[in-house]
Amino acid sequence: MAEENVTLVTEFVLTGLTDQPGLQVPLFLVFLIIYLITMVGNLGLIALIWKDPHLHTPMYFFLSSLALADACTSSSVTPNMLINFLSKNHKISLAECLTQFYCFGSSATTECFLLSVMAYDRYVAICNPLLYPVVMSNNLCAQLIGASYFVGFLHLTIHVSLLVRLTFCRSNVIHYFYCEILQLFKISCTDPTVNILVILIFSAFMQAFTFVTIMVSYARVLFAILKKKSEKGRRKAFSTCSAHLFSVSLFYGTLFLIYVGPGSGPDENKEKMLSLFYTIIIPLLNPFIYSLRNKEVIGALIRIIKK
Repeated sequence: MAEENVTLVTEFVLTGLTDQPGLQVPLFLVFLIIYLITMVGNLGLIALIWKDPHLHTPMYFFLSSLALADACTSSSVTPNMLINFLSKNHKISLAECLTQFYCFGSSATTECFLLSVMAYDRYVAICNPLLYPVVMSNNLCAQLIGASYFVGFLHLTIHVSLLVRLTFCRSNVIHYFYCEILQLFKISCTDPTVNILVILIFSAFMQAFTFVTIMVSYARVLFAILKKKSEKGRRKAFSTCSAHLFSVSLFYGTLFLIYVGPGSGPDENKEKMLSLFYTIIIPLLNPFIYSLRNKEVIGALIRIIKK
């Protein structure tokens, strides 16, 4: 009988952001608008970069890959959350839960490495401008983008493979708005210590490696900018890098608080807000952070509109 109870839980119930009925429709409308703007912003940026020959440079190829990762991150979480706002049935099967976690996690991991690649690209462009066309060749750009996505998929394959060994019999209620891995550990009947250790080791290593790469690259960039004699050149370089650094700060700040220090992290409601910011708000902001102060992107948009 005990073994039968262990195998009974094959679907979960997502409690969502709130259980207050009066907030469901307003929240649905708010997040529907956010999702539509996110998709238009990221997919529009991708289309603009591929359409305009002036943007066929390594920096914009990396930016289009980042926009794709952001679109995937948002799409892995938001549509199901929107459905749950209007539906009384908040159930999700184990297979759907693992798929959602895989899609979200692989996109997030890919974004970590793309941000570090973009930092390296800015380092080469500003510190070694004469060697830039040789170093950042189209072949190397494709390899760096492919490697970022490959590591993202491989990383999540490891975690999902370890998740499959867990059984769930205590409860099928996940007090979250998506299938978040730490929430699954809380309702597991199997000891998740191995899973938690793997999460901590991989997350700490990858975040440390990519974050250090970014910080070292931008430190070198900052020194190079300060050495520039041209005021216009300094302003242009600083404008580009400040957008990158702002995006990096948002991304790594929330990521660190959620996954590197779960034992000493925020309470449940604050953790939900951090996850909301990380999964939905950052993909919304990124295309605008990188575009609004970028004269090349604005110029390309004006050229497309005039055609």
